[in-house]
Amino acid sequence: MVEPANPDLSIGKQCELLSISRSSFYYQPKGETALNLMLMRKIDEQFLETPFFGVREMT
Repeated sequence: MVEPANPDLSIGKQCELLSISRSSFYYQPKGETALNLMLMRKIDEQFLETPFFGVREMT
């Protein structure tokens, strides 16, 4: 999509032509933390045991 080495079009112009913000081009997503993955796994396990629980019971 965006070619940083293109001498004819700047990155800003390429992003403008693609209708994306320049900051989204530079964005590097961070992975999930080990703690967050553990918590999501616990929530999934609880949901599989009791799918009828609502928000109040899950908290």
